[in-house]
Amino acid sequence: MKRLLGTLSLFCLFNVCVLLNAFGFEKFNVWPDTPPKWEEGQAIPVLEWWTPENKTSDACLIIAPGGAYMGVAYDYEGVPARDFFLKKGVTVVMLRYRVPRPKAMPKHMSAWQDAQRAVRFVRAHAQEWGINPEKIGFMGFSAGGHLTLMTATTSLTPAYEPVDELDKVPCHVNFAVPIYPAYVLKDGADGTNAGKGNDSEFVADFAFDEKTPIMCLIHGDGDGYSPMGSVSVYHKLRTMNIPAEIHVYALANHAFRNCKPEDPMMFWKDRVYAWMKVMKIAK
Repeated sequence: MKRLLGTLSLFCLFNVCVLLNAFGFEKFNVWPDTPPKWEEGQAIPVLEWWTPENKTSDACLIIAPGGAYMGVAYDYEGVPARDFFLKKGVTVVMLRYRVPRPKAMPKHMSAWQDAQRAVRFVRAHAQEWGINPEKIGFMGFSAGGHLTLMTATTSLTPAYEPVDELDKVPCHVNFAVPIYPAYVLKDGADGTNAGKGNDSEFVADFAFDEKTPIMCLIHGDGDGYSPMGSVSVYHKLRTMNIPAEIHVYALANHAFRNCKPEDPMMFWKDRVYAWMKVMKIAK
């Protein structure tokens, strides 16, 4: 058993080394000091900046995995998306936002503060790293999908008091990709949708302000976190004359955990990348 574990450890280390050699990697703290309203037991938020070996796009995609604002599904959701877009030549920034959810604020507030700060960081370093400041996007899964919508629709509402010069930089994104977003409608404000989202309104979290960007939404029709949340977002964007695309996959459940590798919904990343090319974000 020890020999097996040693072999597995070497295998994992080899894979990590290969990845780090293939792609440029840097890690940054989101905040210069203690995050605002940080609570004991919360993780310290960090950004992982990944530069593709063969950079073909001047876009940057910030990725926020899900986890009910209690944890972060980094390996299950974040890593596959990161690797896919890196191989397509797109710069990726992985956001490890604060979890678990705060006790003294709304469930998403710590993560939303981290997300706004992360966007500002990317904008501030765009020229340095060859990023077009008009091609900064945000992708998130489940709770991270809710965070994506918060970041995309409510950037003109400050989530925290300024802490330094970086906070003078705008925090809007230019495109957003909510993946099976949770907590979108009132009948599922902190869980699955009691009424399947069929007759429900938006939660009060989203402003849909004038900086709301183009979006590509992905959801499963069998998701307990109702796809009607994504449908409602798509409808709202249409009323605002904001171009959007939506893919709802039959029989797919939350996080597509009931799906086989060959099932159509498992190719959602290809659909997103095709949309990015249509919208002139990627080549």
